Amino acid sequence: MNMNVQAERVNNTEPGTLFLMRPRGFCAGVIRAIDVVRMVLAKLGPPVYVRKEIVHNRYVVDELASQGAVFVEKLDEVPPGAVVVFSAHGVSPEVRQEARERQLNVVDATCPLVTKVHLEVIRYARKNYTIVLVGHQYHDEVIGTLGEAPEAIRLISTVADVDALKIPDPSRVVYLTQTTLSIDDTAEIVDRLKERFPAIVGPPGQDICYATQNRQMAVKAVAVKTDVILVVGAQNSSNSNRLVEVARRGGTAAYLIGHAGDILPEWVEGRRRIGITAGASTPEVLVNQVVERLKECGFTRVEEVEWVEEDVRFALPAELHA
Repeated sequence: MNMNVQAERVNNTEPGTLFLMRPRGFCAGVIRAIDVVRMVLAKLGPPVYVRKEIVHNRYVVDELASQGAVFVEKLDEVPPGAVVVFSAHGVSPEVRQEARERQLNVVDATCPLVTKVHLEVIRYARKNYTIVLVGHQYHDEVIGTLGEAPEAIRLISTVADVDALKIPDPSRVVYLTQTTLSIDDTAEIVDRLKERFPAIVGPPGQDICYATQNRQMAVKAVAVKTDVILVVGAQNSSNSNRLVEVARRGGTAAYLIGHAGDILPEWVEGRRRIGITAGASTPEVLVNQVVERLKECGFTRVEEVEWVEEDVRFALPAELHA
């Protein structure tokens, strides 16, 4: 069934309702990273090189590319002496050393909450702790964190991984986590870690970032009164994928979409209440487009549902104050 037919069918019945979750979309770390690229472009003019996607969203990357940002996978693609911005996900010491060797002018847009985890790794590694890092193996953030102390870190992703762990000194072990994980899944893993290693210590503060937690809690609150939840975000966005999992874990159908064109008719057919949220690297323009598409399908009632008000700001990198 095409969307036009679906729109006609819904419009012939009682209007559907959209529940727009707040907070949604950009977090403070993403805003900071995007601002860094824009400010460097304004200050120096294009091209400005950016290692990896500045944040995990194609719309954002394409918009910055149109303004003169050049995104590269490796530093050897950057001309010697040029300016390069490190993405919000952070990098390993090896990458920083390569930048120095190539005499690149680095502007570091790493999210401060990711930097916090890096510093925790360094601190515990110096104290000869075994560090159990909970995260996803191929995520850019985890790759950077692993690089801080690869010999000391054991990477795990599941409860089963906990049972397979071999720790040389169970009296000196700490767990740290990727910042964009599922709160519930991570809690299960941590509980099992504490069962196996009673002396294990955790980070001084929650590693899962405030934005990830807030968006997941909003999904939990809204899921109980919706038929389906649509999460606007990129396929390679960890926090966006976790939002889908949180909704499904609670028994609500949920789908990850990159833009309005990804909505399939069968997802909204016969539905009366749809929840909409967005990952922390998703611009509001994409959410608005999804809302407009669903309004065309008869979902003309729009309610904002606020879980908590966010008012977090991060200072710009020191390089931009020079």
